[in-house]
Amino acid sequence: MVIPAAVREKAGLVPGVVLQVSMDDTGIRLERVAEGPRLVKVGKRLVARPRAAGAVPVDVAALIEEERNRWP
Repeated sequence: MVIPAAVREKAGLVPGVVLQVSMDDTGIRLERVAEGPRLVKVGKRLVARPRAAGAVPVDVAALIEEERNRWP
């Protein structure tokens, strides 16, 4: 299976990442399998940091805006 480079980069897929494949009535779904985040104390707060190697921070607001702009 070939996953386009732009999609791999956006999803943070790097060599060695484990993917789970599932299927339902609408299609096939690939999900990255990763350990849960670790909690790190930053000042007085606990912040969740990913454990997965090559994990890419996700700008949720940008993803939402991109999805909104996708439809006319």
